[in-house]
Amino acid sequence: MSPAGPVLAAVALDALLGEPRRAHPLVMFGRIASCIERKLHRDSRIAGAAAWLLAVALPVLATALLSANLERWTSWIFASLVLYAAIGHRSLADHAGRVESSLRAGDLDAARHAVGRMVSRDVDALDESQVAAAATESVLENGSDAVFGALFWFVLFGPAGAVLYRLANTLDAMWGYRTPRFARFGWAAARIDDALNFVPARLTALTYALMGDGATAIRCWRTQAPQWDSPNAGPVMAAGAGALRVRLGGAAPYHGRWEARPLLGEGGAPDADSIAAALRLVRHGVWLWLALIVTATAVLGGMHA
Repeated sequence: MSPAGPVLAAVALDALLGEPRRAHPLVMFGRIASCIERKLHRDSRIAGAAAWLLAVALPVLATALLSANLERWTSWIFASLVLYAAIGHRSLADHAGRVESSLRAGDLDAARHAVGRMVSRDVDALDESQVAAAATESVLENGSDAVFGALFWFVLFGPAGAVLYRLANTLDAMWGYRTPRFARFGWAAARIDDALNFVPARLTALTYALMGDGATAIRCWRTQAPQWDSPNAGPVMAAGAGALRVRLGGAAPYHGRWEARPLLGEGGAPDADSIAAALRLVRHGVWLWLALIVTATAVLGGMHA
């Protein structure tokens, strides 16, 4: 099955409907994963890997079997719906848009509340520029995690690839913390997510460079990304900040204390305009990917005609 049709349909559904409001598959998966973690948790990498496999294997296998055994048009519809559930472009724009509009209205409390739905840092300690930075960073990073990564694995391996990627991403968000509880148990979830994101993150960084200030984006990617603690978020956020010519990173409050982080990008301090610019960067990147997928599909189809 050609990926172009389902990709276009899924992106259109996401733009029109946003995330499913009831019984979102990822929310249901999160509840199941939490139950598995409570039952199997041990201070052990092996236990964490077994829990990861138990949580992911069945839905990925079921998706693959359904895709292989459905009739052509039913399979096309199924693939479109799976990818629609896996991407979150509209949701990202909705959440970031609330932060942007609150900042433009001068309502810092509302902006803090809105950005608190996007990030894990202590939002009550943030001023206007720090709120804008948090939202902009989240847009850039989630553009990779919630949009381009899912598209990449869907194009490679169909619905099962998108499901594998998004479930792995969800488990990393749940278990991939360097806390006493998850330092060993969550090791497999963190490393698998790193592996699955290695190529998509760099393609996302390249996309940001192409859609923004390319020279600055590449320079920031090359010089700043290695300083970031995440091997994949570093390239994405450094290139994105450079493409936008905005200063991101720096100290941020987590769990009651300020943690030092490297600086990213260059240029002015972030504000509401930075959030809007980041959303445009992701949106234009999506259009670029759609054009490339459709073109590649047409070329390959013509070669096999």
